[in-house]
Amino acid sequence: MLTIKEITLKNFMSVGNVTQGVRLSDSGLTLVLGNNLDLGGDGSRNGTGKTTIVNALSYGLYGQALTNIKRDNLINKTNGKHMLVMIEFVHNNITYRIERGRKPSVCRFFVNDAEQIDETDEGQGESKLTQEQINKILCMSHNMFKHIMALNTYTEPFLAMKQNDQRNLIEELLGITLLSEKAALLKDLVRETKEEHKEEEYKIGGIQQANQQIESSIKDLQRRNDIWNKKHTEDIEELKTKLLELAEINIDDELQAHKDLEAYSTKQRKTLQLDANLTQLDTKITKLHQDLSSIKDEACYVCNKPLDDELHKKLLNDKTNKLKGYEKDHTVVISERKELGELGKQPIAHYDSISKAYDHKTTLDTLSNQLEHKLTEINQYIDQIETLKNKGLQEINWNKINELDDLKEHQEFLLKLLTNKDSFIRKKIIEQNLSFLNTRLKYYLQKLGLPHYVKFLSDMSVEITEHGRDLDFDNLSRGERNRLILGLSFSFRDIFESMNTPINLLFIDELIDSGMDISGVESALAELKRITRDRNKNIFLISHKDELVGRVNDILNVVKENGFTTFSCDKEVLEHA
Repeated sequence: MLTIKEITLKNFMSVGNVTQGVRLSDSGLTLVLGNNLDLGGDGSRNGTGKTTIVNALSYGLYGQALTNIKRDNLINKTNGKHMLVMIEFVHNNITYRIERGRKPSVCRFFVNDAEQIDETDEGQGESKLTQEQINKILCMSHNMFKHIMALNTYTEPFLAMKQNDQRNLIEELLGITLLSEKAALLKDLVRETKEEHKEEEYKIGGIQQANQQIESSIKDLQRRNDIWNKKHTEDIEELKTKLLELAEINIDDELQAHKDLEAYSTKQRKTLQLDANLTQLDTKITKLHQDLSSIKDEACYVCNKPLDDELHKKLLNDKTNKLKGYEKDHTVVISERKELGELGKQPIAHYDSISKAYDHKTTLDTLSNQLEHKLTEINQYIDQIETLKNKGLQEINWNKINELDDLKEHQEFLLKLLTNKDSFIRKKIIEQNLSFLNTRLKYYLQKLGLPHYVKFLSDMSVEITEHGRDLDFDNLSRGERNRLILGLSFSFRDIFESMNTPINLLFIDELIDSGMDISGVESALAELKRITRDRNKNIFLISHKDELVGRVNDILNVVKENGFTTFSCDKEVLEHA
């Protein structure tokens, strides 16, 4: 239940410095009559400020007048400042208070006497967030307020509005606007989900790119590893082959062979030398024998001349001595040769020098060490590859992005349901509520004595017929239009209250006065009394008709004197000094 309990105002329009207050929470039908004493009183009903309360209620709740009056023009012209409107209402057992004014600008909102501070309000008295909070509590826009709480002749009738404006109002009434609001929130969620999805895609893309680079590095390292393994195997096999070749050689035998070969060479050189010496000696000895033979023949072996005795003897003696010397040498050489013995078979060695034979062992040790090193050599690429695989490569978790995909799909589906005019949700809501709206509209038009058949169609357009003849709203008389306006307003209110919360207050400003015949007035009064009685409503009926005085229980007099409006009368009035 939304109960607007009280309104107080000061320096608002024709209300001056004396704060005026009216209790709004008592049920009943109250007639609001004006009495302009500045125009002589006694039935002068115009210009008293009867609509002031409605405008103040509109301003207090929404920050704007019921009509298109600028905010600063709401300030009392005489005093020019300190305009203030205060409204107290209760909703769901929570008490709210709004204080709104100009010069200075004021916008204060209290919940159970605790002021709600809006830091975005820069002292201008026009807090957007505060107003959004108030609208949410009231569950209605300012436009809806004018059609179900503050009926007046200034507001464009629903059926005179543009079709799009009609549709917007009906959508708000039926809760379709709520769907649109939910859709707007859902759009934000969809956008956030898409942004989060993009972030996750970017994150995964970064991981994939990094992994690709790492995999490329792994591939390169694997190639290097294969080359290393191949070279390593070849080096080992080569070392093993060389070691096997070296192992075939007995180094001790090889060294001995070189020693034997050296001895053989030495003996060979001696043998050759001795043989050469023997050959030379044989030659010399043979020659000396020939010479001696010639000398014994007493002829010179050169010139073959006979030799004298002395010369012959001397030569013979010299030759003989030399022969003996050669023969002695020959005997010595023969002895040496015999002592030297046979040369024998030449020893065979693998290496052509003993230094190479001695190098064999060093080479064998070196190759063995190299083989041992090769066998124990660690492949550095294996660790690098494993490190990159285990620590470099990042596992991609697809769960989150899959969840976001599902969420986005679900959100977009819901968004389509909320925004698509052909969605079954919107159709169902419209179908159900239009049926109820048409039922209530038919009821009220019958109560108000309007013979026309008025029905909302599925496309939310309105059909008006009379005896099978299609009519437009402009085809109706002024009195008929006002009856239809009241019937629509009452129907809208029933729909609103069924979907949101009951409201205790209703203002009707001069609709009954304008063109409505006696029958219409009687029908309207009867229905208003029934509503106040059966539904515990407080209805303020603003009128010029003095004949209505005897038809209501309560009267609120709006008196204008010396340019200022005051409220007084048979309704409880609160006056604050």
